[in-house]
Amino acid sequence: MPLRAFLLAVIVTLIWGVNFVVIKLSVHDAPPLLVAALRFALAALPAVFFIKRPQMPLRLLVGYGLTVGLVQFGLLYVAVQLGLSAGLASLLMQLQAFFTALLSAWLLNERLLPNQIAGMALAFAGMALIGASGTHQGGAPSFVLVLLAALGWAVSNLQVRQAGKADVIGLVVWSSLISPLPLLLGSMLLSGWGPTLHALTHGSYGFWAGVAFMGYFNTVLGFGLWSRLIQRYGAARVAPLSLMVPVFGLLSSALYFHEAFAPLKVLAALLVFVGLLLHVFGGRWLGRVQPAAQP
Repeated sequence: MPLRAFLLAVIVTLIWGVNFVVIKLSVHDAPPLLVAALRFALAALPAVFFIKRPQMPLRLLVGYGLTVGLVQFGLLYVAVQLGLSAGLASLLMQLQAFFTALLSAWLLNERLLPNQIAGMALAFAGMALIGASGTHQGGAPSFVLVLLAALGWAVSNLQVRQAGKADVIGLVVWSSLISPLPLLLGSMLLSGWGPTLHALTHGSYGFWAGVAFMGYFNTVLGFGLWSRLIQRYGAARVAPLSLMVPVFGLLSSALYFHEAFAPLKVLAALLVFVGLLLHVFGGRWLGRVQPAAQP
């Protein structure tokens, strides 16, 4: 991969990592589901007028929009609003890689490789430590919600597979039309009409700047550049670079919020991250080691 392409990938992962801090700040000023609704509304508009609808069944487009909007991001925003730290959220959301592998094995009969199983074991041990330690803010509800959000991300990955060769940017933009209304209705049910209306009419410049960042930079620009890199250089080279997202997420959260990490939380985070590394790169490492061991 050329240096320019690598730097673009780093910029995208930086945007995605910092986005968790922006989420934390945004849900402090407004109901979380409203923030998610505005994010997807901006991701869809005005881009939907310039990008063709992807060639895929309508049911799959709607299903993807609901899975990503309501489950993945709706639950994530609620978890962060309940108190889950931005850094921890950025790390736990990467568990989607394991959930995707498990769902693929269950639904598509794909074989789990030894390195994937070992990586899952390490990561789930780290999750157990995080859940049992009680050191994370937000308590058990936020922890469960972010795991469900990661599961929603995994389901959306399988939906992308079903979409075949459909344009990824078109999928992101057009599916963003699906979730704003359900998220807005959910905001009124969860937070009430008063706070929802107040946030819409009295939102600060900083709040709207954060929503614009999530909608345009994180969603349209981020996914657009990422999909272009994958199309040009292949998923095998580009996708593993997403492991930098929790690195930037943890660093930006620590710098902005002065987030302190207890020793047990550091150990748990290391277990999850090493598990991710083993899951993504373990097959290559084993492939290099095994031939050397033969006589």
